[in-house]
Amino acid sequence: MITIRPGSRVQRLLFVLSIAGEFPIKSLHLLGQPRDLKKLIRRLEKVEEYRAHRTGPVIKTRLVIVSGKNPMRSIRLYKSALHILNELHPEAFSYYMDAFGGHNFPGDIFHLQRNHRVSEVLAMCMMAGLEIRPYILPKLQKTSIQHIVPDFPCFYIARDFKKIDAAEMNKTQFTRIVGALFYPSGVFAIYNTRDTVMKWSGMGEFKTAHYLLELTRMNAGLNDFPSAMLLGNNPNIALQTLIESDKSRRLEMRFDRIYQHIHFIPLDQDGIRLMKILTTPDWNEKILSVLFTPEMRPAGYGFMEYDAYWNKTYIYSHLDSDIARLVRFKEALVTQEDQFEVLCYSWQTVFLEKYLGERVVIKQLEMDMLEKSLGLNKCF
Repeated sequence: MITIRPGSRVQRLLFVLSIAGEFPIKSLHLLGQPRDLKKLIRRLEKVEEYRAHRTGPVIKTRLVIVSGKNPMRSIRLYKSALHILNELHPEAFSYYMDAFGGHNFPGDIFHLQRNHRVSEVLAMCMMAGLEIRPYILPKLQKTSIQHIVPDFPCFYIARDFKKIDAAEMNKTQFTRIVGALFYPSGVFAIYNTRDTVMKWSGMGEFKTAHYLLELTRMNAGLNDFPSAMLLGNNPNIALQTLIESDKSRRLEMRFDRIYQHIHFIPLDQDGIRLMKILTTPDWNEKILSVLFTPEMRPAGYGFMEYDAYWNKTYIYSHLDSDIARLVRFKEALVTQEDQFEVLCYSWQTVFLEKYLGERVVIKQLEMDMLEKSLGLNKCF
């Protein structure tokens, strides 16, 4: 018998499947050790007895089914196992049935890839300690200014917040946004490029960003324009996505014009840790305070993007993985002859060396040090 304990690998998988419908086999590393998870999936494909609570009912069934071919192999809930969702939360089963038309999935590649993009983001957020379950979270609204969103980091899937306003639905339904990540001092629009360059739908994303701004104002009492997180397997792919938006005929429709800050989040354990850092209240000021003394910090707005000045050297921190800001920093290098230094994590080094060239000195910092300074616990 398998007991679905809080925080167990089975429970994590069920949470993601109850919201996204399916999960890609190739992304099991986001939920833990891939080898152990593959063994678990093979067991879940066989008939077993399941119990969600010590006193709960025992359900005998297969839990999941795996279909498709690499790289599109996908995990879905087995039909006779759907009612086990009621044991996770009273509204989980009804949410699932409504979202997926009674357990019916379109067979086209577009819907499959969309579900995979969503499920990867859900897994990342969940492992970073964010609340992802829409049947737990209070529903967003657009009738009055209220404080609806919780005081802890949480992720709202785009499928749900796009339906709040029927008029806005027509404007935003075909955009690439996966969801919105709210935290106590801000909000991120979430995109997932995976391992391909994301083609940018300029006007649609522009409308979506402003719709998200309005939702944030009405439900979180915040007026700051949203930033974006761009998830992907490779920072070069993320950068190409940003550059691809240069092809827009209207300059204001560029990705980095719509969102002034675009944080690249790798689809791995480093990305999960970075996501937790970026959802800490006032994370930017806290990071800069850890890195630099007040004497090193610039006063007011400068002529370029930098975070500190010391010993005749301009110091730029890429610890937030903001590729939009990085592009602006590189553009400024062309006209400057000063000394420059960039702080980064070890997994960013190769990318930055190739992108910035020999002109800039790259210095690595360990993420453990920053997490400890911010008082953050390990995500996994």
